[in-house]
Amino acid sequence: MIDGLNHAAADADASVANVSQPRSKFVRVTLAICAGLLFLSFFALGTWQVIRLQWKLDLIARVEQRVHAAPQDVPIPADWARVNAVQDEYRHVHLAGTYLFQYTSLVLASTELGRGYWVMTPLRTDDNSIVWINRGYIPTALAEQFQSERASSDAVRIVLSGLLRISEPNGGFLRHNDPTAQHWFSRDIAALSASHHLDQAAPYFVDLEVNLASPADEAKEYPVPGLTVVTFHNNHLVYAFTWYALALMVAGAYFYVWRDDKRLNLQRISHQVS
Repeated sequence: MIDGLNHAAADADASVANVSQPRSKFVRVTLAICAGLLFLSFFALGTWQVIRLQWKLDLIARVEQRVHAAPQDVPIPADWARVNAVQDEYRHVHLAGTYLFQYTSLVLASTELGRGYWVMTPLRTDDNSIVWINRGYIPTALAEQFQSERASSDAVRIVLSGLLRISEPNGGFLRHNDPTAQHWFSRDIAALSASHHLDQAAPYFVDLEVNLASPADEAKEYPVPGLTVVTFHNNHLVYAFTWYALALMVAGAYFYVWRDDKRLNLQRISHQVS
């Protein structure tokens, strides 16, 4: 009789021992903290992308308005220090002056017409300041021809209009401008001006627009202006959904762990009672 009771008790202990044990308090607390931190981080990143989305939409609206507005005078030297991308980039402007062809520089370009160069020529304005003009695109084969412009001394006053652009310092991706050799990978206005010893140069440049009164023919007249790309990548909504989805996945995973621990704890109690 006693042996039977002992065997029954041993079987009960073995049954309880075979039941999976819930995680320890330390493990549960650690998982809760990690899950909480991950959830808050992913949620914050998603919210930041929503804020960036609104900023990008506002920027696109402002740029669209600037591009299609009537041209304004370019900023004068007294206002140069206040020129910035947020307030001024892609503003439709006009100006007048004389090209300094002897300082023409070619900057590597990749456009809808293919790879080639931007033809950058400084313009001496009526107030004797310098504004660099991106006259447009030329294919690589014409590089030598346009380099020879440096010997030109034509001094004809012209009036032009285009889009104000902000300087592009530091060269291109993994490529650095070499002013000494006149190898340019970005339109770094300060470096271009310094390489030609041009003082009183504006910190911006102007992308020349197409002259609709005399459009280029089918053979294209070079340089080809009007190739400014006024588009902005806007993937912020996708990024926001991604971060929020990750936050929900973390919350779901933690809920699954919490529910599993609760089930194991109930099973353990049930076996102890029985």
